[in-house]
Amino acid sequence: QVQLVESGGGLVQPGGSLRLSCAASGIVFSIYVMGWYRQAPGKQRELVAHITSGDNTNYADSVKGRFTISRDNAKNTVYLQMNTLKPEDTAVYYCHAQYSKDYWGQGTQVTVSS
Repeated sequence: QVQLVESGGGLVQPGGSLRLSCAASGIVFSIYVMGWYRQAPGKQRELVAHITSGDNTNYADSVKGRFTISRDNAKNTVYLQMNTLKPEDTAVYYCHAQYSKDYWGQGTQVTVSS
């Protein structure tokens, strides 16, 4: 059974930081492309960042320079370090794993507000 379990979301003030984690089980984690997506109320889910098995990364323009994705294959975990958070970063953040199939986590809420 494949599971992607996100953690680390919460309420933060503008300019603050959060670190999301996604622990994977049931897959050969090291071969998967791992990603973070987000969905704000009334909007479509969008790619935030992804990291390949070879540690190549890609970011949405809106988060470049502020967010960093990384992975620890020994811990089957992918991270999203989010700095200089803005109110428009408020969304549910989802972990995604892609190889031969796609898998999604249940999501974690990130709220940026003063």
